[in-house]
Amino acid sequence: MLIARYALVLFFLLFLCPLGFSALRYYAEGGGDGWRTADRSSAGLLPAPSSHEPAIVRVFAAQTVRWRGIFAVHAWIVIKPEGAASYTRYDYTAWGEPIRVNGFAADGRWFGQMPMTVFSADGAEAQAMIPAIREAIASYAWRNTGDYQAWPGPNSNTFVAAVMESVPGIRISLPPNAIGKDYPYDGRWFRGVPSGTGFRVNLGGYAGLMLAWREGIEISILGAVAGLDWVRPAIKLPGIGRLGLTPDTALGVAGNG
Repeated sequence: MLIARYALVLFFLLFLCPLGFSALRYYAEGGGDGWRTADRSSAGLLPAPSSHEPAIVRVFAAQTVRWRGIFAVHAWIVIKPEGAASYTRYDYTAWGEPIRVNGFAADGRWFGQMPMTVFSADGAEAQAMIPAIREAIASYAWRNTGDYQAWPGPNSNTFVAAVMESVPGIRISLPPNAIGKDYPYDGRWFRGVPSGTGFRVNLGGYAGLMLAWREGIEISILGAVAGLDWVRPAIKLPGIGRLGLTPDTALGVAGNG
């Protein structure tokens, strides 16, 4: 009985309170009013491609649209091979063909929300990743009309997480509030983690556990994630994301996640 009480207290503190705070923040900022006409222009996070010769790989994430922004971010991938005159952006969306190519500005605000950089690579490192990224996108299983499911997945974050996992040089994860990132897109409920320092278990996107040296610990309940990162000291909270050091601050690794 005492254990059950402690479990309820922890659930309240680690899941319900952060989501309540996220909801209050969302409505204080306008509650997604005017999302149809919201700014989707470049956020200025990328150099002009014509003036930047080296290859670039970026993963961005931004608070998602309308009330879903209380719970989650939307992630996407941007690539530019060496010498290319333009960027190519890949999103996975609920409308039209699920895998949308160049539907928005490469570093565009997501319906008014400022993106954050989750992962970045430049030059020879990025150039080496691009073939694997393209192959992972081309072979992604959930690419047909009707495959997209906002919850528990496969959604935009499932797609980006699957691509990142397929590229050996990308050894970090999406933010904890990227709901759908742990959905078993290939049917495997038990798998390793991007850093190779632990494991994760996920039951269809409804519940999961991750335990790793590099990524820390994450407990997922109905897609909401709470956890602790002890190498890059941070608390992971549903709706909020990370509170603490970012990976580049703690370890010299590009990006956040």
